[in-house]
Amino acid sequence: MFSLIRNALLCFLLAIATTSFAQSAHQGVTQTLNLYIQGTSHYQPKLLEKAFHKDANLLLAHDKKPFWQVPFAEYLSWFNKPNLFGKYSGRDGHILSINIRDSVATATVRINMPDKNRSYIDHIQLKKFDKRWLIISKAAQKQTVRQQKRILFIVSSANTHGETQLPAGASFSELVYAYDAFDQAGFDIDFISTSGGEVPLAYIDPSNPDHTKYLFDTDFMYALKNSKTASQIDAKNYAAVHYIGGSNAMYQVPNNPEIAALTMEIYEQHQGIISSVCHGTAGIVHLTLKNGDYLVTNKTITGYPEEFEKQDADYFKQFPFLMRKTVESRNGKFTTGPRDGSHIEVDGRVITGQNYLSSANVAKAIITQLNNKSQANLAK
Repeated sequence: MFSLIRNALLCFLLAIATTSFAQSAHQGVTQTLNLYIQGTSHYQPKLLEKAFHKDANLLLAHDKKPFWQVPFAEYLSWFNKPNLFGKYSGRDGHILSINIRDSVATATVRINMPDKNRSYIDHIQLKKFDKRWLIISKAAQKQTVRQQKRILFIVSSANTHGETQLPAGASFSELVYAYDAFDQAGFDIDFISTSGGEVPLAYIDPSNPDHTKYLFDTDFMYALKNSKTASQIDAKNYAAVHYIGGSNAMYQVPNNPEIAALTMEIYEQHQGIISSVCHGTAGIVHLTLKNGDYLVTNKTITGYPEEFEKQDADYFKQFPFLMRKTVESRNGKFTTGPRDGSHIEVDGRVITGQNYLSSANVAKAIITQLNNKSQANLAK
């Protein structure tokens, strides 16, 4: 008996040590990548010296040179401009994924240069030297130009229904259909959840090619495993928020004050769009404007209504409120279309969809509105 307890304790301690090491390594790699991003975004060569090994190999993108190898010393000189120190260089960077194996790591970083109408993907290799992670190589790949402002996906961290053990998660279809539409239109997407970290998923269909495309997309799955919290987000960077459904959206998100404050800042201060799909609409029914009115008041809204639910099922008994009833009690108009078809509502800068079949159409409606806004601004 003692040996069994001892072995169990050793396994438990080993698991803790392994988790701590992985977290520490991830933090170290992230810190180095952020030094690189900050150093190139704001002419800070000292940060680049901390991020790169002095003999790092840089293979950069050039329209007329298929193999353009640049020594780190030369690359550093491009950002060593005393008269520009600390000023914005026109480059924005964003970590897409990190993969760590012992003392070596690989990462992908997206670099956007909106003023020059350019975007790149950096494929980066890092190695740990003593206690420091350093970039030892970087290969840049030119890609389709990205939009300057981003889209924020909001998901719940709840993995069960209420106080039960009934499993719940974010709808994978709603995630991938909307994500794909935004990505094809050149928008970058960030994910936030109520707790941060790994997002619980539901309704994954390995026979669906749209699902498998993203199940094997390391950058997409990395983002879902490493979602941010509202406190890590700067509202001014986002053109729209999109509340993802799945029945877990009924929990945690609707009563999260940090997410609500972030959403309303994007909507009211930065003229962004608020959108939702299916159960994700639960996340917007409690939102209030600066004047105290509910967002949904006098607006036409859709989502997954209570009459479409299995009302005798145990999961439904856990729902903290009813979607249609709540919207209508706040003088909002709640509409539905065919149960198994797409149905969306566009009411100004509030765009909602009934179910997962509506996800791509909600995204396309957002894209259309954002593009029209951009064209109007250019015409001024």
